[in-house]
Amino acid sequence: METLFTALLILHIAAGTIGLISGPVSMVNRKGGKQHRLTGKTFFYAMMLVAVTAVAMASLPNHHSPFLLIIGVFSAYLVSSGYRVLYLKGLVKGQKPQLLDWAISFVMAAFAAYFVLSGLIGGMSSSFGNSSNIVSVVFGSIAMLLVAKDIRKYTKAPADKNFWLYDHIARMVAGNIAAFTAFLVVNNTPLPPVVAWLGPTVIGSAVISFFITKYKLKARKGAEELATAI
Repeated sequence: METLFTALLILHIAAGTIGLISGPVSMVNRKGGKQHRLTGKTFFYAMMLVAVTAVAMASLPNHHSPFLLIIGVFSAYLVSSGYRVLYLKGLVKGQKPQLLDWAISFVMAAFAAYFVLSGLIGGMSSSFGNSSNIVSVVFGSIAMLLVAKDIRKYTKAPADKNFWLYDHIARMVAGNIAAFTAFLVVNNTPLPPVVAWLGPTVIGSAVISFFITKYKLKARKGAEELATAI
């Protein structure tokens, strides 16, 4: 069992390192370009391997880790839903999501409910100031909000034709946040645990806001130019 854990850990670290490098590189590359697609796919597969190995290690006897479970499941959801939305551009025209899309969302919903409940129960049985309980509730709540957004766009056609771009940016940057969160939590010594856990989320949220605002303004400018030309 220890040999299996060691092998999984090596794969996890290797994939995590690739994800930490390819993720930021993909963000700065021109969107839609060859390099962006290459580094984006590298990031996607690296993060999926990170998620699979994290969940596998967290499931092994004597190695159960809420940290690994939360990061593993949340990472898998973020990058898989962020990748899948590229194939759902037609939702604005009546395209229906596939079973895989529903499965990704509902599996995350089940784990999100588990994270929130376990955090609340753990807080009541000890002290709600316990950082692991706070983190569990925060990440579970964020996941629930994202799943709710999934269900809304699956059941009602999005009004903005560029919804897929904004979702793709948000989910993939969030995947980067998960990778950096894991790195800080595992290797951090000077920062308080809550800061290591939630710091990347605060910074990453600003990055997401920046990119989405940038492309919304670009789309609005294009629409205004077209209206003027007409």
